[in-house]
Amino acid sequence: MTMSDTSGRLDEAFERLHTTGPEFRGWLSNHAPMVVESLAAHGQAGAVHRWLDLYDDRLEEFPARTERVTDANWREALGDPRRAADWVDHFTRAVADRPWRAVLAEWWPRLLPGLYAGATHPVIRVGHAVRALQAQENEPRRTELAHAIGYWAARHLPVAGIEPLPGAPSAARSLDAVPPVEPAEGGYLARLAAVRRLPVWADDVTDPDTARDRLTELVRAATHRYATHGHGDPTMLVHAATAPNAVLRTLDALPRELWAPSLHAAWTASAAVTAMYAPSEPADHVPSARLTAGEVVELALAHGDEHVIKFADTALDIGDEQALAAARRAVELSDPLV
Repeated sequence: MTMSDTSGRLDEAFERLHTTGPEFRGWLSNHAPMVVESLAAHGQAGAVHRWLDLYDDRLEEFPARTERVTDANWREALGDPRRAADWVDHFTRAVADRPWRAVLAEWWPRLLPGLYAGATHPVIRVGHAVRALQAQENEPRRTELAHAIGYWAARHLPVAGIEPLPGAPSAARSLDAVPPVEPAEGGYLARLAAVRRLPVWADDVTDPDTARDRLTELVRAATHRYATHGHGDPTMLVHAATAPNAVLRTLDALPRELWAPSLHAAWTASAAVTAMYAPSEPADHVPSARLTAGEVVELALAHGDEHVIKFADTALDIGDEQALAAARRAVELSDPLV
């Protein structure tokens, strides 16, 4: 169960982080805003600054501004990571002038084709920002949403030309049917370029409530699957679950007519990540979690890795034994933050 941070520490952390950029070392995502929101949502607001101190060497200064993004030139700036600061400024002005839900509703369909952007980190950051705003609306949280949407716009990356393959009735079986990329090597962009075929799943869904149900099913299936397949790439495969979960968290802040398109985009992104990083064989045996939800939070925090914490957050949304086992598996497979 998530809870609102009433201590103000999350908002202090956001303010601290808004002087830093969305990436470091040229292209790696700044995970700190997502992690501190996860910790605060699960009763660990008191740990956010201690965790940030450990992560501090990955925080870089806010990037330089280039040119103001406007209604007339935004298409030229879309997908240009050099314009990250310009995009953040644009959305900071937007959420100051208009309700944040209206800004999100306007830009969500524009950005949805680029869900793959930044290895899906921008949409994940948006999902965390939306959850924070749904718990409490204030300036640091609106600004965090502006940074998140701005990052997505700067890294926007549409993918087209994927051949549809027959899927299966369930999300779990459809993920099993995803063919791996060949060759399975190189970084994220190289592997994404190698994704040429993906199964079709839930493509006939148009009803918003059904879309929510199918999206929930997808998050559960991808989370469970990590327990047996996470060893393919312990870091990257968490995104097969955390990216669609970010979309799921955002639905209530969006017009209902955007729910079905959101499902379809989330499926394709989750399936693409699976194609890029899944192992050739599942693990022989994964023990049960034998942990409570609170113990999972404490275990992830003690481990400290940003992906472990965010994946545990998604596993706790599912909340069943298989999901908690998957969160524990992420701890076992990943290197701790030191």
